[in-house]
Amino acid sequence: MTITVRFIDARGGVTEATAEAGDNLLRVAQAVGMPLEGTCEGQIACSTCHVIVADDWFGKLPDASEEEEDMLDFAAGVKRCSRLSCQIELTPEMDGLTVTIPIESYDMRRK
Repeated sequence: MTITVRFIDARGGVTEATAEAGDNLLRVAQAVGMPLEGTCEGQIACSTCHVIVADDWFGKLPDASEEEEDMLDFAAGVKRCSRLSCQIELTPEMDGLTVTIPIESYDMRRK
């Protein structure tokens, strides 16, 4: 089943991406050019993949681990609905998931 994810950038632009169940939100975001670095490659050792999940989706996601919550303490622009995109494995129930890329996000790999 194809899952649609909507990314809202800092200027309010919307980019839709398609993914498959089991895909990682960080990798999907990077594939469509979102400025999420993901320095630690999903090891919960940085916060460079921080996203803000839409209010209506936040409660539908599995709870963040204690390690993820701790790492979010270091994220710039953190909100109540913040998550690390590397820790979100997409499921069919997440079709239509919408996340915002914080204005502070910057991918050092991009020039």
